[in-house]
Amino acid sequence: MHKQTTLDPDFLKGESFIFKNNDSAFYYLNRSANNSKDKLSIAYSYSYLAMIQTDAGDNFLAQESLLKSIKVLNEKNPKHFTCLASNYNELGLISFNLKAYDEALRYYALATRFSVDTLYKPMILNNTASVYRDKKEYANSIEVLKAVLSTTKTNTSDYARFLTNLAFTKWLQNNQYKAAPELLMALQIRIREKDERGQNSSFSHLSDYYAESRPDSSLLYAGKMFATARKINSPDDELAALQKLIRLSPPKATRYYFEIHQLLNDSLQNARSNARNQYAMIQYESEKNKTDNLMLQKDNAAKEYQIALLSFAVLVVIIGSIFWYRKRKQRLELEARNSIRENQLKTSKKVHDVVANGLYRMMKEIENRAELNKEQVIDKIDHLYEKSRDISYDNEPFQDQNFHEKMSQLLRSFASEDTKVLIVGNTEALWNKISAKSKYEVEHILQELMVNMGKHSKASNVVIKFEEVDQTVLIQYADNGIGLSDETQFKNGLINTGNRIKNINGEITFDHNVNQGLKIRIVFPFLKGYN
Repeated sequence: MHKQTTLDPDFLKGESFIFKNNDSAFYYLNRSANNSKDKLSIAYSYSYLAMIQTDAGDNFLAQESLLKSIKVLNEKNPKHFTCLASNYNELGLISFNLKAYDEALRYYALATRFSVDTLYKPMILNNTASVYRDKKEYANSIEVLKAVLSTTKTNTSDYARFLTNLAFTKWLQNNQYKAAPELLMALQIRIREKDERGQNSSFSHLSDYYAESRPDSSLLYAGKMFATARKINSPDDELAALQKLIRLSPPKATRYYFEIHQLLNDSLQNARSNARNQYAMIQYESEKNKTDNLMLQKDNAAKEYQIALLSFAVLVVIIGSIFWYRKRKQRLELEARNSIRENQLKTSKKVHDVVANGLYRMMKEIENRAELNKEQVIDKIDHLYEKSRDISYDNEPFQDQNFHEKMSQLLRSFASEDTKVLIVGNTEALWNKISAKSKYEVEHILQELMVNMGKHSKASNVVIKFEEVDQTVLIQYADNGIGLSDETQFKNGLINTGNRIKNINGEITFDHNVNQGLKIRIVFPFLKGYN
């Protein structure tokens, strides 16, 4: 990433740990970013911190680190050009991942402007072409890739990358284009060069290319992609390969790959959440140490001043400073712990509500349907995957149009040959009186109850009744299953259900009897307009 050798020792140590031990790398790079006197060390430290944050799925904090790096650099100093080019390229990649295509193009243009490396510049232009391709501006993408390919040495991994992207883009522009020879040529180059990540890209493109014309070949390449992704430890590529395998495989194998996808996705999201929390703690400790050093400097200066002139006045200042420091330290510790705890609880709740319950519901649909519509399954997986990628952000608006239909589809998805589900009073007129906030909470409450029913109740009949009673909504749930014993311990899902009811000023009552199944009564006010 850099050519200078007189860089800060903490930076060099952190750099040596990159993608080998990211916790140690983050610690030393963060220390260099906060304590180094060398501007390039600070800038490069922030650049690497951004890479680690991106790998942990924290795109927005990564953007913040990159902008801090750029702020330190001088756009008129040639020694800073390499770091500037790298920063703008990374900002382009993040914007591309967030589908902010125009912003990505602007960053790639800046990266190209500051790129002085003849090997790095073609990579930036390749990224630019990818943006044009996803914007469906195929002519622009092809023009950029042709220019890059003409200046690249043949039979190299870079040449294979550009050739693959050019052939695939031509095929997207015209599905009659015969892209196979070029895609296979690029794959052979990558095999010869032992470029396993490149091979994974080739397998992905070949699987997509053959999906309609030769499904068996498409399935073969999807399997190779999955095996290679596992070999090189690339979980994102594993998930992408599993989506292809689910789409292409026979029903029995589809269910197997679906279960693997569920386990891997849960594991990946939890690992990234833990990493983000760990990095937040490292940054907090760094801030606390900086505060300690500042207080130590204040104490030393105060002592010297005390000896010289105003001993009593300085003593008062020292006491006040110590009091302020302790209060600040306590506040920083409390804020950091609360922030981390809140983030963990929020992420855990979202993984449970959005991913785990959603996947369980889909599994029940797959089990209970005689015929499997793979396109619908893969669309739902894509939707859950997109939501899980941004699971730590609250930027997705709740859609409550046709909510009565949405509720009917949710509840009936748990019906099977062994379990009948009857819905009463689920009308559009009723839901039109209810706020979006209440609809959002009720959807997750009922999904949690139905998931628990499916897993534990052994019920053959389930009835859910909705009605309006004195400006409130009454939801009554009843089943003829095994019920709940008095000793039943409520786990996270049902605890979250209780919290959701409180959020909409409602109440939930469990009327359980071991011999007579389970009855649940939910009451909450309309609160229309409180969104």
